[in-house]
Amino acid sequence: MSNEYRKTPEALSRLTPVQFRVTQEEGTEPPFRNRYWDNHEPGIYVDVVSGEPLFSSNDKFDSGTGWPSFTRPIDTSAVVEKTDRTLWMTRTEVRSTIADSHLGHVFDDGPREAGGMRYCMNSAALRFIPLDELDEQGYGAYRTLFTDTKENAS
Repeated sequence: MSNEYRKTPEALSRLTPVQFRVTQEEGTEPPFRNRYWDNHEPGIYVDVVSGEPLFSSNDKFDSGTGWPSFTRPIDTSAVVEKTDRTLWMTRTEVRSTIADSHLGHVFDDGPREAGGMRYCMNSAALRFIPLDELDEQGYGAYRTLFTDTKENAS
């Protein structure tokens, strides 16, 4: 893990009320009324608190749920899964490793051809870095995720 990604009081103070409720108080934003559920642009999604890289648009799919859904994280060590027994059911919560931000939940009903997982995330927990801004925002190393795609042609 990189030491450049951290949870700081300054980062927390920059969160909107919705971002704070979702990431720090295990909240959920409304489906179909959030920033990234229908984003089809190439790039990566990072933790809104620490900036830790979490998901790639290459692994994003339309789950029909109204939240951004991914088949897997960029690196499995970037997320931690915890048992969540709220709402009268047992689910698997997903949190970021470094900032311990609540991101959403993971389910085993994702696309079979991609491993069967659906990481159903809250847009409020994420910040999107477009492919053409990876270098300038300090995420140039993640450009390699797109080297075999038409999205990286320039």
